[in-house]
Amino acid sequence: MSLLPGHRTNFDTLRRAALNNDLALMDCRHRDTGEPIAVLCAANRCPRDEFDFVPLAMLFNDNPYDILVPPTASETDTLPATDLNHDPPTSPPLEATL
Repeated sequence: MSLLPGHRTNFDTLRRAALNNDLALMDCRHRDTGEPIAVLCAANRCPRDEFDFVPLAMLFNDNPYDILVPPTASETDTLPATDLNHDPPTSPPLEATL
């Protein structure tokens, strides 16, 4: 698989943001094509009641089943198990690893 260490970090940040109600869905545009893109962002709370939005994931504009090929069983056997029910790791304020 092509998962990089930064993908895991961003996934954990996304989970923490969702658990803390600090997740936002933003309507953005692709810089090169102008295509609209729905982006999941973590909302960092800043001084003076301001927010800094950290983009973490893009949502599909088309049917993902038409464009994705799922990993094979042999590929998923080598991935570490992910327990989505445990408490997220404690860490400093949210920041992205882009």
